[in-house]
Amino acid sequence: METPKLSGKALLTGASGFIGGRLRDLLLDQGVDVVAIRRRGSPPSKKGRSVEANYDDLGALRALIAEEKPDYVFHVAGVTKGVTYQDFQAGNVLPTKNLLRAIADEHPGLRRFVHYSSLACFGPSTASHPLSEGAPRKPIEHYGKSKLEAEEVVESFGNLPWTILRPGGVYGPGDVDYFNLFREVAKGRNVFFGNKDRWFSAVYVDDLLAASLLVADKEAAIRKAYFVCDQKPITWGEFQKAIVDAAGRPVLTMNLPEMLVSGAAFFGELATKMDKKPRLFNRQKAIMGAQEAWTCTSAALSADTGYAPEVGYKQGVERALAWYRKEKWL
Repeated sequence: METPKLSGKALLTGASGFIGGRLRDLLLDQGVDVVAIRRRGSPPSKKGRSVEANYDDLGALRALIAEEKPDYVFHVAGVTKGVTYQDFQAGNVLPTKNLLRAIADEHPGLRRFVHYSSLACFGPSTASHPLSEGAPRKPIEHYGKSKLEAEEVVESFGNLPWTILRPGGVYGPGDVDYFNLFREVAKGRNVFFGNKDRWFSAVYVDDLLAASLLVADKEAAIRKAYFVCDQKPITWGEFQKAIVDAAGRPVLTMNLPEMLVSGAAFFGELATKMDKKPRLFNRQKAIMGAQEAWTCTSAALSADTGYAPEVGYKQGVERALAWYRKEKWL
């Protein structure tokens, strides 16, 4: 697909993360003046400019917007782990609200505010019916509920030119979540927890970045929200087989009982109660993992912007594995 080349200045949140970091590099390569927001006390970015600001400091955000007056704002930052729902609100809702308030007050003439949401704000689908934008939003756990609340905040700023992206499972070079599957295969294990035949929609990170540029450029995308995913859903069995094939080594495939996930979730929350640190395994994640399918279609995005994902999951897995090996993660 042909993606636009942006110009001017972009304000970026979440540049220290997987998606935000890749987006920053892409924008810099295009010659965009990128200004990344970093929390106070965080080290300066090694690429592009960065400024300190806390999202709960509305005055500081207003001053930042007034000084920089960006053409684009890409709001990637958010939290995926927390102990309580209030943790997710603080990480996903409050930053969105204050950033939009600052823009509305100081620079309502920006070209586009691109907000990164999640398929989780709609809740699960069924294997035979991927979700489309007209489906009701029915999140089933804290993360999805907070992403829905953040979407409603964005939608309330009807005078601003915003677009919402709702990606499926994002993977690729630099990702730390799907990396666990690659690491297990590198150790000779291909593990399932009752999810081998369950479905999900994935998207390679570079295809998500292409969608980001398209919606930032296309007038048809103003005040609309889109799912972003690969051409068709896959099962976890198919995705993990691609990792095994790319690794080119024998593995022991283990289909473990799903109840082990519940056990890990229980002990994860028990540990969290002791040290107050959020864990990957908790009851909220267990609820998500127990669903038949998390799938969607990006047909609406394609119709409005010409989005056409170019990296299928087999190729995407090969690229991710090559990166993990190059960077000595494996």
